[in-house]
Amino acid sequence: MTDMTRPGLRPSRIAIYGLLILACLVYLVPLFIMLVTSFKTPMDIRTGNLVALPTEWTTIGWTKAWSEACTGVQCEGISGYFWNSFKMTVPAVMISTLLGAFNGYVLAKWKFRGSDLLFGLLLFGCFVPFQVVLLPMAATLGQLGLANTTPGLVLVHVIYGVAFTTLFFRNYYVAIPDALIKAARLDGAGFFTIFFRILLPMSTPIFMVSLIWQFTQIWNDFLFGVVFASGDSQPITVALNNLVNTSTGVKEYNVDMAAAMIAALPTLVVYIVAGKYFIRGLTAGSVKG
Repeated sequence: MTDMTRPGLRPSRIAIYGLLILACLVYLVPLFIMLVTSFKTPMDIRTGNLVALPTEWTTIGWTKAWSEACTGVQCEGISGYFWNSFKMTVPAVMISTLLGAFNGYVLAKWKFRGSDLLFGLLLFGCFVPFQVVLLPMAATLGQLGLANTTPGLVLVHVIYGVAFTTLFFRNYYVAIPDALIKAARLDGAGFFTIFFRILLPMSTPIFMVSLIWQFTQIWNDFLFGVVFASGDSQPITVALNNLVNTSTGVKEYNVDMAAAMIAALPTLVVYIVAGKYFIRGLTAGSVKG
């Protein structure tokens, strides 16, 4: 007979797993509806059930969203804006992450007069709302000649994100024993040698945290994209908003859903591939600092 007293079969454990599965299903319902709707025909959407599978599977919604959908006065799809987001996100993520790693290293292992005050001031950047920086940032981009350009958006996201990345890396490096740094200095290692040869190889978990955080924040940003970019330099979030709000006859929900799925795919891939490092990196260094 099965022993119902074993830990793996306790009623409380079964209830916990049941609630987790239920929560997971509820969370995934919107994604399921978006996905199946994107493969339906317009007639199937109007006459069928919201959660029902398509009676006729078709990729016309995806094709039209990518290359034919109207995002305002132009009907060239969202493909160009999709690549705009990559051109903006990849350099912004890499630059802000490297700057955060360097700042965290200095603030954690090379203390100087006023370093704690500087770190406290940097933390304020984590709590500044997007709306507060719109006017001064617009003036700065105008003076630099970067208004309504992709490099301008990169600069905006680097400046706004460096406070978060500095916080991540500083808390991670604080947990690394100071004796390791002192031993390296006794062996003749300098400032940059310690950083590149000792700390960076140990920083994979926190690098993944920073990359995931920054990629998600920058890729999904709408406010900076709509304010600091225009025309062909706009990111995909702005194009998605324009597509959904552009009316040219019968509403094509399959196209809207396909466009939303295309816009969400990069962040989904990032979380699937590197998500296991996220919690590991966040909890590293949490007991010291």
